[in-house]
Amino acid sequence: QVQLVESGGGLVQPGGSLRLSCAASGSIFSIYDMGWYRQAPGKQREVVAGITSGGSTNYAVSVKGRFTISRDNAKNTVYLQMNSLRPEDTAVYYCNAKIRRATSLRWDDYWGQGTQVTVSS
Repeated sequence: QVQLVESGGGLVQPGGSLRLSCAASGSIFSIYDMGWYRQAPGKQREVVAGITSGGSTNYAVSVKGRFTISRDNAKNTVYLQMNSLRPEDTAVYYCNAKIRRATSLRWDDYWGQGTQVTVSS
């Protein structure tokens, strides 16, 4: 069994910062890509940022220059540092990882349970 557990969400004023964490645990052989998505009320889930196992990153245009994704491979953890937050960043944030379990030859997608980020004065 593999689990992704997120933490770090909350309420912040516009212009503030938050750091999200997502730790993968369980019977893991290897983790390939990891990333963050978000879903605002009434909208579709959208990609925010991604990072490969080698550390290459990509960002949605709306967050580039404000958000930074990173990972600690030794801890099977991905982070999202969010600066200069705006009200339009309000959403539930989900982490995603492509993982090969110790007992499988397949790479499967796993999702965290989501963490609420609210940007409001």
